Amino acid sequence: MELGKGVEKMALVKVASVGELEPGQMKRVQLGEADLALYRVGDEYFATADLCTHATASLSEGTLEGYIVQCPKHGGRFDVRTGAAVHLPAFTPVQTYEVTIRDGGVWIDDDDV
Repeated sequence: MELGKGVEKMALVKVASVGELEPGQMKRVQLGEADLALYRVGDEYFATADLCTHATASLSEGTLEGYIVQCPKHGGRFDVRTGAAVHLPAFTPVQTYEVTIRDGGVWIDDDDV
């Protein structure tokens, strides 16, 4: 077997500390050149692209109710778990990113961005 074959490499980047966000809060984080929105729902953390797919607006400046983020510009809504657009005028999903909780930090794989 070749060294490294079948082994997935991850380049995790710490974007926040656990507890930095209260449940129901969100914030914009930068990963490389990309702006992401980081959400905390209960004890779970999720990340999506920060830019609404309907219009140029920051999702992290909107509102978060449960697993649904609402864009501040036209009210499009997305499920932060899947990225699915769940309310018009948005119909194109928003990109999601896997979040890892480790050593008191909130981490995202920058290879996915």
